[in-house]
Amino acid sequence: MTEQTHRERITTDHPATDRVNQPRREEGIVRRDAQPIEHERPEDWGWHGETGRAGRIASWIAILFILAYLVGNHEGRIEDIWIVGIAVIMILIKVADFFRRRNAWRAQ
Repeated sequence: MTEQTHRERITTDHPATDRVNQPRREEGIVRRDAQPIEHERPEDWGWHGETGRAGRIASWIAILFILAYLVGNHEGRIEDIWIVGIAVIMILIKVADFFRRRNAWRAQ
């Protein structure tokens, strides 16, 4: 295959599609009889916001499970440093989230 035919093969699209310019987005390729998507809402593909109170409770349970790893038959204490460090980071994130929600315009 020569360089010219290879370049043509890459730049050509399927005959049943068109290239369209989309506002504030990259160029899109759509079927000839379809319209490009103007705006996708997160709800359209499954995301509906925060997990709410159940998610906050579950995160505390996850922190407790992580701290439960401190009990075990390991002899080295390097693991304990990592476990406690990860738990502390998670607790700091929880505290920051608490203050963010408390000061937010619309707390959930």
